[in-house]
Amino acid sequence: MESGTPQLRTDTPETTPVDVSKLGFHVVTTQDVGAIAAHYEEALQLARSGEEGDTVYLTTAGDHHSVAIRKGEPHGRAGLGFEIHGTLDETAERLTAAGIDFERRSDPEPGIGDAIVMSEFESGTPITLYKNQGSSGVGSVVGVRPAKLGHIASFVEDLAAGHEFYLGVMGFRWADTIGDFFSFLRCNADHHVVNMMTSKKRHGLHHVAYEMRDFMHLKEMLDHLGARDIRMAWGPGRHGVGHNIFTYHPDPDGNFIELFTEIDMIADEETGTFEPRPWHEEWPQGPKFWTPEPAAANKWGWINPDFMDH
Repeated sequence: MESGTPQLRTDTPETTPVDVSKLGFHVVTTQDVGAIAAHYEEALQLARSGEEGDTVYLTTAGDHHSVAIRKGEPHGRAGLGFEIHGTLDETAERLTAAGIDFERRSDPEPGIGDAIVMSEFESGTPITLYKNQGSSGVGSVVGVRPAKLGHIASFVEDLAAGHEFYLGVMGFRWADTIGDFFSFLRCNADHHVVNMMTSKKRHGLHHVAYEMRDFMHLKEMLDHLGARDIRMAWGPGRHGVGHNIFTYHPDPDGNFIELFTEIDMIADEETGTFEPRPWHEEWPQGPKFWTPEPAAANKWGWINPDFMDH
């Protein structure tokens, strides 16, 4: 660990109270459900899978929903849903043994019959844990619709506490950290599923990210958005950390949505190394503390300072 870097936990215990396998959905609250739903449905081409009260559900494909859009004070990260390994009963026992508060709920969301609901560290954001979602009835990905929900990034005041929560409680693995302020954590083969940036002045959502199949699929989506006068705030570019090709644009409430492709994938869980790619800086490429320099954020050039402001 480099001098000056905070003492962040980088190991995951052999057994954790929760063992997350996938980011299943995120919740957006807004004063204008229609406008945000239209952005996801018409601009991003997600399929509407249901409505319940003042909530609209949309999906990329098989799962009942990837995003729930609800009436409320504007918040781009009002809730998270994670699939888990193991059973809910086993998870409940481990949470109880660890002294972590939670509730067991039936039918907390459409398509989820049984779940555990707990609070995220620091933010108190509701986290819904479940085994799987019911089918949306939507067929495979077609047209410019993203392939899946990829990851979600947030601002936190205490990055070390974030590592303790996501590695020590939720079973995530460390992927990378930029300097002393921006960490990337994973729960499956994807390089990151949760990102956290330290900030004393900004809170809540940094961005939510949807994965495109490949670069041509991303290009087609950008043409589709451009035809609707939706402009990119940053990108296209290639991040150094994670090495994904990226673009970012705001929804009508100003929540940033990343569309990406070619993210690093884990090749060996034992060593933590990633599948070799021609654009990697090291062979093999593995988790590390990156120097906070421009190439860590964008190997292709320009950096929008708003995205690194903390």
